[in-house]
Amino acid sequence: MDMKLDPSRDDLPLLANTSHILVKHYVLDLDVDFESQVIEGTIVLFFEPGNRFEKEGGSTEETCQSEANEACKFRMPEPCHIPVTDTRTFSSKVGCHDFVICGKGEKDTSGKDGNHDNREQASGISSSEYCCDTGNAGSEDFLLVLDCCDLSVVKVEEVDVAAVPGIEKFTRPPKLRNQIVRELVALPADRWREQLDCYARCSQAPGCGELLFDTDTWSLQIRKTGAQTATDFPHAIRIRYRTKPQGRSVTWTSDQSGRPCVYTMGSPINNRALFPCQEPPVAMSTWQATVRAAASFVVLMSGENSAKPTQLREGCSSWHYYVTMPMPASTFTIAVGSWTEMKPETCSSNDLATERSFSPSEADFRYAGICGHMEYPCRFQNASATTQEIIPHRVFAPLCLQGACQETLLPLVPACLAAAHSVLGTHPFSRLDVLIVPANFPSLGMASPHIIFLSQSTLPGRSHLCGTRLCHEIAHAWFGLALGARDWTEEWLSEGFATHLEDVFWARAQQLAPHEAQEQQELRAGLRWRRLQDEVQNSPKEMQVLRQNRLRQPEGHI
Repeated sequence: MDMKLDPSRDDLPLLANTSHILVKHYVLDLDVDFESQVIEGTIVLFFEPGNRFEKEGGSTEETCQSEANEACKFRMPEPCHIPVTDTRTFSSKVGCHDFVICGKGEKDTSGKDGNHDNREQASGISSSEYCCDTGNAGSEDFLLVLDCCDLSVVKVEEVDVAAVPGIEKFTRPPKLRNQIVRELVALPADRWREQLDCYARCSQAPGCGELLFDTDTWSLQIRKTGAQTATDFPHAIRIRYRTKPQGRSVTWTSDQSGRPCVYTMGSPINNRALFPCQEPPVAMSTWQATVRAAASFVVLMSGENSAKPTQLREGCSSWHYYVTMPMPASTFTIAVGSWTEMKPETCSSNDLATERSFSPSEADFRYAGICGHMEYPCRFQNASATTQEIIPHRVFAPLCLQGACQETLLPLVPACLAAAHSVLGTHPFSRLDVLIVPANFPSLGMASPHIIFLSQSTLPGRSHLCGTRLCHEIAHAWFGLALGARDWTEEWLSEGFATHLEDVFWARAQQLAPHEAQEQQELRAGLRWRRLQDEVQNSPKEMQVLRQNRLRQPEGHI
C-alpha cells in the first residue's frame, strides 16, 4: 500500500476506511520522555461498524488497487519488535497546494499546505481511493486501515472487555466482547460519566490475542484471522507504539526560558505522528488521555476538565483529561513544558465577580437535550451555560514572560470571551486555557478544544494585536471546532468566519461606539483586500481556485 508522493502535485492521502468502521472513542495512556524525545505507551480504540459496508456489499472490492493488494503482506508482531517503517516521507516544506493561507491562526487541520486528499470525502464518511479495503471481499479477512506516519508500532491486540468486573450489565449472557462495546458506545448522553469510567476500565483489560499488522509510510493496517467483515472485527483493540523524535506532528523544542518542552502543532500531517487515528474530519470521536511526565512539567491538553497533577512516585506526575463532545482526531492537542500559570498582580473587584459567577457544579453540569447533532452532553442545552458570559480560563507561559502576560494578555481574556458571548451566545466549550508557545511556533495563533496557542509575537503589539488575535482564536470555538468542515476543501469557511468575527468581537471588547467600530472594520477590510490582491498576483492560476480537486472527484461528489 505504500505510495510515492510528489509534494508538488499530490495531496496527503486519507487512507482510513471510515466507510466501514468508525472509532467512537480513544483512550491514550502515554509517557513523555524529554531525554529521548519520545512519547510512548498505548492507545485503545473503541469501534462502531459503519453502515456503508452493509449497504454496498462487495462494491469496495472493485475499488482496491491490485498493486495495493499485492503490498498487503502481514506478519505477527514479535514481542518488543519494532517494524521497520518505510523511510520515504512527505516533505513538510511543500508549496501551498490549496486555498489555506498559512499563519492565520486557526487550528490548521488542513496542514497549512492543503495537503489532504479530498476525493470521495465531500459526500460524507467514506474511505480514500487509495485504501485497500477488503471489507466484504469474499473469503478475505476484513482490513482495518488507520492513518499514521512517523510512528513505531510495537504490538496490536484485541482487548478482552468481557473480563472487566461488572461489565456484564451492558449485555446479556453470553458476554460477547463486540456486543459489550456496541452497548457501551451507545449509552445515552446523560450517562457520560459512567461511560468514561467504563472506557477507562475496559482499556486496562487484558489482551485476548495479538492481531496481524503492517505499517507503511502513511498507514497502519490491521487484520484478525477469520474476521471477514467490520462487524466481526474486534470492536476494542490496543496499540502499543512510540513516536519518533522527527515526527512531524510533535515539536520538541525549548521555551523562552531555555527549558525543554513539547507541543503538537498538527501541521503538516495533523496528529497522525502522535497516534494512529482516522483522519477525515467527518470521523468524529471522543477521547480521554492519561499522560505521565517528570513532576517539574505541566501537561496541558484538549480536555473539558482543568486537570491537576497526581504524584505517582518521586519525580513523576500523571495528568488526566477527557472530552465528551465528538470531535475530529485532528483537533487533539497537547503541550508539555515548564509552564507557569499567570495571574493578575492584584485581584480586582471585576475579577472577584467573575470568579463568583460560576461554581464547579455549574461549570461541570451537563444536560442531554434535543439538538440537531449526534447525541452528546451538549452545553447549548444547558441553562446555566447559556448565561455564562466568561467561561473559566487560565493563562500559561514561561516565567520570563510573566510581566508581558500580566500587562497585555490577562486583562484581555475575559473581555474577549464576554464579547464573543454577546455576539454568538453560549460558549461551545466549558473552559479555556491560553498558552504562550515557544518562539519557533510558526503562526500567530492556533485554536483547539479548550486550549489556544498564542505566539509571543502578539505580546509586544500592545492590546490591539494581542486582542484581535485572541478574538480570532476564540471565534474558532464556534467556527472550525464546534462547527467544522465536512472535508478538507471547506476549511476556508471557518477561517473566513473567524476573520470576520475577530473585528466584531474586538470592537465589542473595546466598547467602541458604532461609528468607531465601523471605521476600524472598514480599514482592516481594506488592508485584507490589498493583501489578497497581492497574493493572487503572485500565485499560480491553480492556486487561485478554492476547490481545485473538484474536477478529480468522482461523479456525484461535490
